[in-house]
Amino acid sequence: MRKTFTGLVLRPHQKETALVRLCEKKLHAPCRYFRILKKSLDARDKSDIRWVYSVECGTEPYVPAPRVFERVQGRPRVVIAGAGPAGLFCALRLLDYGFEPVIFERGKKVEERAADVEKFCATGVLDPDSNVQFGEGGAGAFSDGKLNTQTNDARNRDVLETFVRFGAPEEVAYLGKPHVGSDRLKQVVAAMRREIEARGGSFRFGEQITDVRIRDGRIHEIVTGSGVFPCETLVLAIGHSARDTFEMLLSRGFVMQQKEFAVGVRIEHLQSAIGRAQYGTGYAALPAADYKLVSHASERAVFTFCMCPGGVVIPAASEEGGVVTNGMSDYARAERNANSALVVQVRREDFGGDHPLAGVQFQRKLERAAFRAAGGEYRAPVQLVGDFLADKESYYFGEVKPSYARGTRFVPMQAIFPRALTDAMKAALPDMDRKLSGFAAYEAVMTGVESRTSSPVRILRDAESLQAEGVVGVYPCGEGCGYAGGITSAAADGIRVAEKIFEAHRA
Repeated sequence: MRKTFTGLVLRPHQKETALVRLCEKKLHAPCRYFRILKKSLDARDKSDIRWVYSVECGTEPYVPAPRVFERVQGRPRVVIAGAGPAGLFCALRLLDYGFEPVIFERGKKVEERAADVEKFCATGVLDPDSNVQFGEGGAGAFSDGKLNTQTNDARNRDVLETFVRFGAPEEVAYLGKPHVGSDRLKQVVAAMRREIEARGGSFRFGEQITDVRIRDGRIHEIVTGSGVFPCETLVLAIGHSARDTFEMLLSRGFVMQQKEFAVGVRIEHLQSAIGRAQYGTGYAALPAADYKLVSHASERAVFTFCMCPGGVVIPAASEEGGVVTNGMSDYARAERNANSALVVQVRREDFGGDHPLAGVQFQRKLERAAFRAAGGEYRAPVQLVGDFLADKESYYFGEVKPSYARGTRFVPMQAIFPRALTDAMKAALPDMDRKLSGFAAYEAVMTGVESRTSSPVRILRDAESLQAEGVVGVYPCGEGCGYAGGITSAAADGIRVAEKIFEAHRA
């Protein structure tokens, strides 16, 4: 007999073995099977912070039956463009169905890519194909590895359990806000690659798809730097920064449209200050505190995004002459600062035209403005929150020192962003401070620019078949093509596309 119990409570100092005893009391029998389904922190009452659990347990041992997949015959080949979450999870599911996926990735293996990122942070020498945006693991490999999502896709649990299978901490499968950490995520990605190769898939690193050839409305061939390859099925898991690929696909007749997104800055506070604001004092056993804030104090929504407790702000450029920031934290989340994107809704009218890639040009304009304003060499513009609110230039740092590795220069954010965006941030900061005490502290640091929150374009696909409008055999997929917003939802979309490819071949 198996039962599910919800709402079980532990205090921060209690060990999870106490849950087994609670279950045995409810079962009136020894617990021979136990599994945590969900774990979330309730810190609404700082005098009574608690962990809340849902668990499954039983009086008999239980081992779930392995999932069995129907398989196609002949191991048909599928080409996948991109080795980010969408591409990797698509490949894994295609292998389950008996396909032979070949992943073309413009960047390098995650281990080599990490070395290129370190070199860029230290020297300012940028490899446009191997950086925080491009390479095995996608942009998410150099963030916090956050796996929480706003979507309710049934595939999300499959995604989380797959991450655990490849080496992510077991808690990822049940935490309310799961994260792997940038250090561990790289190891997980490498393990996925080894599994894909062991089961018959293959990778071609350092090889970008530069052209697609369509014949009679169907994909016929792909072109890379090493030649022309026949292709009947192509998955576009290209990521949100593949601007040159967007341009190529548009020139080949793919139907694309602008997509609204958000831009802004990275805001840094002392992690200890965020902990006091969220927990009060005396809870050393609790994880590094995080937050998620939204403000509607002006006509534009302003929100925090990709919050990294105990992390750093990292240089994330993928084009020469532009400054891009992102946030990163390792599994331990032990750095001195907390950081988050503080971003403002960007509307289509801000782009200044109807061209499908107008949003790309808007992003690029901000990135180049930040590069110039900070004096080049990929330094980033910074300003204290108090000075930003008072329309004053900054001249010194307080307790909060910026963590951005390439160095910074004091620059008023009004010199980079359109007035409508800075006005929205000005209205939002005091509003957010009322929700999280100290968020608008004078010495908090704003670092620009956070411009790659999501893809500024959507490659349209048929709602049923998921194939690109007007091109049979091509499947736009994941965040870059406009169908996801983070690691988990991108991975789930990769699985969804694999399912549709299987259905098309089975028919």
